[in-house]
Amino acid sequence: MTTSSKKFVNEITDREKNFAQWYTDVIRKTKLVDYSPVKGFMVIRPYGYEIWEGIQLYVNEKLKKTGHKNCYFPLLIPESLLNKEKEHVNGFSPEVAWVTHGGDNELSERLCIRPTSEAIVCSMYAKWLSSYRDLPYLYNQWCSVVRWEKTTRPFLRTSEFLWQEGHTLHQTEEEACEEALLILDIYKKMAADLLAIPMVVGEKSEREKFAGAKSTYTMEALMYDGKALQSGTTHHLAQNFSNAFNITYQAKSGELKNPYQTSWGISTRLIGALIMVHGDNRGLVLPPKVAPIQVVIVPIAQKKPKVLTKATYVYNKIKEKGNRVKLDSDINTSSGWKFNEYEMKGIPLRVEVGPRDIEKNVVQVVRRDNLEKITVSIDSIEDRIPLLLQEVQESMFNKAQDNLHHKTFTFNNYQDFKSKIDSSGGFGKGMWCGDKSCEEKIKENTSATIRCIPFEQEDLGKYCHFCGKKAKCMVYLAKSY
Repeated sequence: MTTSSKKFVNEITDREKNFAQWYTDVIRKTKLVDYSPVKGFMVIRPYGYEIWEGIQLYVNEKLKKTGHKNCYFPLLIPESLLNKEKEHVNGFSPEVAWVTHGGDNELSERLCIRPTSEAIVCSMYAKWLSSYRDLPYLYNQWCSVVRWEKTTRPFLRTSEFLWQEGHTLHQTEEEACEEALLILDIYKKMAADLLAIPMVVGEKSEREKFAGAKSTYTMEALMYDGKALQSGTTHHLAQNFSNAFNITYQAKSGELKNPYQTSWGISTRLIGALIMVHGDNRGLVLPPKVAPIQVVIVPIAQKKPKVLTKATYVYNKIKEKGNRVKLDSDINTSSGWKFNEYEMKGIPLRVEVGPRDIEKNVVQVVRRDNLEKITVSIDSIEDRIPLLLQEVQESMFNKAQDNLHHKTFTFNNYQDFKSKIDSSGGFGKGMWCGDKSCEEKIKENTSATIRCIPFEQEDLGKYCHFCGKKAKCMVYLAKSY
């Protein structure tokens, strides 16, 4: 490692020594976000927003193929609307931000800055829906929401964040359940295919479900440090909101009925997951499919004859294949500085074009995920690069999956669980009685929570591993962000 490389890397805290500070350092050095004048609100800079755009493009395509349409609902919600579903408002009330004045005039009714949009959406659905012929409503919006958090960290927990939220109406409960599970499957595939992150999926416990929902389904990712991150949720709302907001339609029989509802969402929190699952002590490691720049070309000794010309030729060959590629011909920075800069930014492939390689009609390609250097013929570079990008994508997913498996453990009793969760973190798999009081004691004594009741159940015993009562189901538990 060169002196400049050591200096560059030393600007990031060792993730093994202080994972939280490492995370902050990586975000700061890669210019993903900056801190705004209002505490807890982040400014997403272009490099960070491009990653979010990649997620948007993937999810939008999948949603539109399944018949969903994008729309937009207002930012402000009258307090009287929010109060129509009591369980819902109680779940969000500690985090709600209120608008009390318009200019110098006090408002006759407080307006809530949306923490989520069920209330305003339902008020409009009640206005629009009339007949069974109108159903299903399959609507989605991309927007920001505000939840006034006491403790914040970029992407993971901020007072304002970007997300998409879907809100659908259906004639039957079965259709609503199918919708919630369909969207969860889209989320899971997006995480695996685009972000190279494996997920554990299942249903939330009664205590952890969304306020006002009948059932909440979740996908949970495991970070490098052994903590879980809730990465996307879908909610089967049954008729709770349609009853509260008087959403009705005339059925085929002529009678008025309340539709069944779902809501669901993912957010910029996924970028935090991306950083913490794949990053290393050199900075970001981005999966090629979501990386804003997939390939960077760095000319070596570019003042020498033919170097820049050949680098430009290689750039054009790679770009013609549809890859996102950058040619860095800046003469004011050294190639060593550029290597470190692009490793920090997590660019999947670096192509080095130097005088000696040109003589042999080759270039050197360096993989960011494992730093392997590969000699590639210039004649076949446009065909080899897509194959290497695919290899990097698959390798990153496999590495994350190996980490998930390595840090998932089964346990035989409460003390066994507590010892393992305190020492190394990870997902613990065990049997649970289903009792809310038992669940609350687990959190109080270990700081771990039930992340989900997985769809794929395993029989790990007949009795609850925490209280000894008859077991109801197998659960995943972890400490979380």
